[in-house]
Amino acid sequence: MGRRREVIRCAWARTPLSIAYHDVEWGTPVHDDRTLFEFLVLEGAQAGLSWETILRKRDGYRAAFAGFDPAKVRRFKPDRIARLLQNPEIVRNRLKVTSAVTNAEAFLEVQREFGSFDRYVWGFVGGTPRVNRWRSLREIPPRTAESDALSRDLSKRGFKFVGSTICYAFMQAVGMVDDHTVDCFRKR
Repeated sequence: MGRRREVIRCAWARTPLSIAYHDVEWGTPVHDDRTLFEFLVLEGAQAGLSWETILRKRDGYRAAFAGFDPAKVRRFKPDRIARLLQNPEIVRNRLKVTSAVTNAEAFLEVQREFGSFDRYVWGFVGGTPRVNRWRSLREIPPRTAESDALSRDLSKRGFKFVGSTICYAFMQAVGMVDDHTVDCFRKR
């Protein structure tokens, strides 16, 4: 019998949930607007928390936020928001919940202006993923000039919870940036 080779992946993927996310999704280019909205909501919710917490609540978010349909989320009224703030399946932070509603409206405006959110957001990297060659997690920056520019523009357009660090995490998640370490089996 042959020896079984150990799969090498980015060091942050340690639990079954984070390993599954890393191995299938993280860093894979996303061009579907609804999925881009999902990551915008989830990355904003993650602020100050672990990504593992958000992954555990992801299904709850999907149910609570109308399958991440921005046209539906933008119509959430105060009574719906009040119910969300009682929902243990999501992060019950008023600013984070209301930002999802605010961001849905801004998201739809970007779609109207650019034809799609995908066309808009991928423009910040020239339409092609930035492929980095990091040897360890310590080398990966928390933000870049591109995430700074994205953050500034999103903020100008009325988006909330879109600081540069959040934007960089979003860019990593949706594959605008390939930050898999050089030894990771997912490295391009």
